[in-house]
Amino acid sequence: MDRREAIQRTAMVLGYAVTGPALAGILDGCKASPELTYTPDFFTEDQARLVSELSEIILPRTSTPGAKDVGVPGFIDSMLKGVYPKEDQDKFVKGLKDFDDDAKTSFGKAFVDCSGEDRSSMVKKHHDAALTKGAQEGDRPFILKVKELTLLGFFTSEPGATQVLQYNQVPGPYKGCVPLTEVGKAWAS
Repeated sequence: MDRREAIQRTAMVLGYAVTGPALAGILDGCKASPELTYTPDFFTEDQARLVSELSEIILPRTSTPGAKDVGVPGFIDSMLKGVYPKEDQDKFVKGLKDFDDDAKTSFGKAFVDCSGEDRSSMVKKHHDAALTKGAQEGDRPFILKVKELTLLGFFTSEPGATQVLQYNQVPGPYKGCVPLTEVGKAWAS
């Protein structure tokens, strides 16, 4: 055996030893995880993905933009960072973790890695449980907090306010010189 053949065989043996686990890691890491549409300030990237998917399930894209389209996940992130007190921030993050842990227990994987059907059933399960508890507990359940922030972020966005809600400009458009015949009534007789 010459030197060249020895190096090729060694490289092949080492290549198989390294490539197997490395390839498995690469393939496992290539799962399609939802992309973030904003850079989180308060959340970690994994938490931000979870909040993004939750908000999109609550308000999905139809003929109008969905929650992700109008920036609801970024709104929730900035609300928690800038408005919520530390105690409420901690409760929200704990609720997020518990929600994801429940998905891992129920489906064997993180919420963002579940199928769309599994995600919807998970949100429905938590939402129904929260509604049956109602006002029995002093603190609102996590899923209702997410829903409230999602709706607030969506309907205070420009697309939510103008494309979904009935938008009436107040005080109305200014028309400086309008003939009385277009006004439709006489102001004095």
